[in-house]
Amino acid sequence: MGRGRSKAKQTKVARDLKYSNQDMDLDNLAKELHGEDKEDKGFDNDSSNDNYTPRN
Repeated sequence: MGRGRSKAKQTKVARDLKYSNQDMDLDNLAKELHGEDKEDKGFDNDSSNDNYTPRN
């Protein structure tokens, strides 16, 4: 029950994305997907361990 409204909204969003004319840089997207982007994003820094406190 109640799925009709959310499904209609998802259908509307999907239709808008499918038929909209968006300016996309397909070459840049292809490079990003194939891992050709050699730019350092800083994700090698594992700062998640800084907030870790082990349980006793």
